[in-house]
Amino acid sequence: MNTLRDKTLFITGGSRGIGLAIALKAASEGANIVIAAKTTEPHPQLPGTIYTAAAAIEAAGGKALPLQVDIRDEAQIDSAVEQTVATFGGIDILINNASAISLTPTLETPLKRYDLMQQVNARGTFAVSQACLPVLLTADNPHILNLSPPLSLHPKWFKNHLAYTLAKYGMSMCVLGMAEEFRGRIAVNALWPRTVILTAAIQMLGGRVKPEMCRKPEIVADAACLILKQDAQQHTGNFYIDEDVLAAAGVNDLEQYAVSPGSPLLTDLFLDT
Repeated sequence: MNTLRDKTLFITGGSRGIGLAIALKAASEGANIVIAAKTTEPHPQLPGTIYTAAAAIEAAGGKALPLQVDIRDEAQIDSAVEQTVATFGGIDILINNASAISLTPTLETPLKRYDLMQQVNARGTFAVSQACLPVLLTADNPHILNLSPPLSLHPKWFKNHLAYTLAKYGMSMCVLGMAEEFRGRIAVNALWPRTVILTAAIQMLGGRVKPEMCRKPEIVADAACLILKQDAQQHTGNFYIDEDVLAAAGVNDLEQYAVSPGSPLLTDLFLDT
């Protein structure tokens, strides 16, 4: 498959950041995009709403359906899937992008924050996948793509932010399980950036990450769209890294994605090499 034209993508948390970048890339090829996210009113610290995202998608050449969805709420998820099918006739691709982050050690992680990360990252990914699966099973070349890291059991990824690691690895374990469960019917893969990506979530971490050490979300979007064009029966159960996907497609000039070309880049979490 060489294009995503007329494919319907259901993207969680797609009103900003990596989710929006994927939406815009797919929209530029003529895709239908469902933005399933919570933000309907401008946030004082976070840019974008489901409606500004929808406007950008339409301007990029796609069709948009903005839906207010809290992926912790089963009824809202089911309603969003029903509205998607009613509007576009089905779902071809699910992007589990929504995520909550708190890079805090055990004694500094309130249980409320722990619960939020589990509910959004691990449970949310499972719940949205579960709701979309019956529709995906009827699609031609269906894909699920989780924005989650390769699984490494090195203690260094647990000692400083155990709660976040548990929640994020929950998304990755969904890839392992669902890829095998639906092998030959639905491709289920993960995608993770080699370097830190400059998003609103990263900026809200304060000065822990300098913007010039990051890449733009577009590198993940370009890699994602390459993955989603692959044969779903042949390419599943993979933990892709954005750089590697682009290199395999012959894209070696990555300076175009740098926030500050020429500056040293910061390797993302969960990558041992």
